[in-house]
Amino acid sequence: MQIPLEVSARRLDLTPALEAELRERAGKLDHLYTRLTSCRIALERPSFHHNEGGPYRVRLDLTVPGGELVANKEAETLDAALNDAFEAAERQIKDFVERRRGMIKAGPSARHGTVLRLFRDQGFGFLTDEDGSEIYFHRNAVLDPGFERLEVGATVRYAVEQGFEGPQATTVEAA
Repeated sequence: MQIPLEVSARRLDLTPALEAELRERAGKLDHLYTRLTSCRIALERPSFHHNEGGPYRVRLDLTVPGGELVANKEAETLDAALNDAFEAAERQIKDFVERRRGMIKAGPSARHGTVLRLFRDQGFGFLTDEDGSEIYFHRNAVLDPGFERLEVGATVRYAVEQGFEGPQATTVEAA
């Protein structure tokens, strides 16, 4: 990693043994994809206050060229939350590497569209498909050369899923 590992803990003692485990696990993620720019790990223990109780939370923010991968998991124990978060991060890294290498091909679900609007400062935009529907996309869904190089009117290939507020492009690639 180009930037040293950052670890933060809230309502939790960061023991030397726990920090060593986190460094080892982050090192394994770095080994999966040696171009990781940074890794931030945030640990949170449930509050003892009856209105704020809940599960342990672990969040991993990984910066990769052209984007960011986030694994945010909750579980009743710290070990379970750690395992879930690191497994999710590993899957995301493997998927990212496959996309970068072109191993995930555009299948029958790949569609063609045009970039309709870009909100660069907020990190999102909208596509329009053949039937004129608008489809939201986030900067992290854009494959290399990346969100910053997209222009309004550019033709793109994309995969779409139903999001909370309508269709959302999950992968956007310049055509």
